Amino acid sequence: MKKKIIIVLSLLILFNLVLIYAANMAIESNAKNKTFTKSNQIKKNKVGLVLGTSKFLTNGELNLYFKYRIDATVDLFKNGKIDFVLISGDNGNKNYNEPTDFKESLIQRGIPENKIILDYAGFRTLDSVVRAKHIFGQTELTIISQQFHNERAIYLANKNGMNAIGFNAKDVSTRYGLKVQLREYLARTKVFLDILFGVQPKFLGEKIIIS
Repeated sequence: MKKKIIIVLSLLILFNLVLIYAANMAIESNAKNKTFTKSNQIKKNKVGLVLGTSKFLTNGELNLYFKYRIDATVDLFKNGKIDFVLISGDNGNKNYNEPTDFKESLIQRGIPENKIILDYAGFRTLDSVVRAKHIFGQTELTIISQQFHNERAIYLANKNGMNAIGFNAKDVSTRYGLKVQLREYLARTKVFLDILFGVQPKFLGEKIIIS
């Protein structure tokens, strides 16, 4: 009996490892030649979709993922590669507001307020991407985040009938972002489950025209 349990557990572990590997490879392969690190290499799209993150870490320090996404967005806008910035993030309660934090920082860096649109219901990457299409009417857009995040978002966009490319914000050191990078493997696996079961955003709502 004990031997059978060990065999079953071993098979479950192996299955999960294969699934994680397959999901990672599929998402990386799909994003090949669709992400860019220099603004002069990327085509222009009307809208840049910035994927939100917290501005500060739990220790009070500035979150480098946030900082580098701001830098990347400013780079694209000032080089004429996007006309509007759609910021999609979590605003789960009055004390936590990713889109507004991004907006304030972008305005400080010279991006006009009337060129910034906020999506307060981007609770997950899936929500951000699908809402960009169904709420904000975008079928072609540039996604702005770190490369690993862009790859997953592009996969979701493609599976939802969108033509997306990614502009890679500067990544952080392995030590700094180890937890995030490990979590990404699980997030990529969950993408396949979400697609399989037809998971939709937590909220949709009325359409908002970007013009």
